[in-house]
Amino acid sequence: MKKTLVAAAAISLSTFALSSCGSSSGADSGSDSNDGTITMGFAQVGAESGWRTANTKSIQDTAKAEGVDLKFTDAQGKQENQIQAIRSYIQQKVDVIAFSPVVETGFDAVLQEAKAANIPVILTDRAVDADPSLYKTFLGSDFVVEGEKAGDWLVENAKDADVDGDGTVNVVQLEGTTGAAPAIDRAEGFAEKIKADDSIEITASQTGDFTRDGGKQVMESFLQSDDSIDVVFAHNDDMGLGAIEAIEAAGLEPGKDIKIITIDAVKDGMQALADGKINYIVECNPLLGPQLMDLAKKVLDGEEVPARVLTDETAFTQEDAKAALPDRQY
Repeated sequence: MKKTLVAAAAISLSTFALSSCGSSSGADSGSDSNDGTITMGFAQVGAESGWRTANTKSIQDTAKAEGVDLKFTDAQGKQENQIQAIRSYIQQKVDVIAFSPVVETGFDAVLQEAKAANIPVILTDRAVDADPSLYKTFLGSDFVVEGEKAGDWLVENAKDADVDGDGTVNVVQLEGTTGAAPAIDRAEGFAEKIKADDSIEITASQTGDFTRDGGKQVMESFLQSDDSIDVVFAHNDDMGLGAIEAIEAAGLEPGKDIKIITIDAVKDGMQALADGKINYIVECNPLLGPQLMDLAKKVLDGEEVPARVLTDETAFTQEDAKAALPDRQY
């Protein structure tokens, strides 16, 4: 299928926006071009974590390798920026739009606009609460299952997690961005699984916005108000790494005095796991570039694609992390 190569100035939301090799700073204008190039508009959440950085790099590197003209925008964690970027892509008449939604709701109008313009939309990493007919497919992890894996591990290791030996396992939860699909689903999966053990209780839960600084600040607050914390469940590695800083600053030993469970398995998190500062990590694979480009080509060729495409993922103990680190790509 012949595709149209359109031109546009790269969107720059601020000096923090990512303008990597995959971005286009302005190609020759011409809706009459007939060179077969696929033009994709991608609206990224932001650069809030090591996972997101790896995700962005995978998409940009794959687009470059496969000759896809990628229009890239970093929304800096703001839904309004993301919607603005998507509307810009519609105006540019790109061939396909992909984005990782900042939150689940509030995208109905812009998705309707894309559909009216006959531009297919692919969701990556995060889902939306909207009419499924407004997008072609969702590529990403099952966040509920990730939370369940974390909960299963804690149930299996509850005795060891009861650090003070009082018969209860007090858990504090570092939540992801409020309203974001991974935050909602990981909390749900974890809560469902820990019901199997009455000794496990979530005593406090607060958002750290998926950032290391956020995780550190929330953990500092938890430690100041509660001296009976046994376990931290962080919705991503970065918040868990921030919690480690707060725990160490309080004179405690992470991984021993307070057990830590996280989700993502980026290099920094895996290193902390190998060092014994984190106890268990559930993987959330950020390297979605190859699958995304493949789906985009299939959609534009008129092929049927599944409504949901899952990524292959596992989980890691300390020994697993030591074995995996030498070859870790992210």
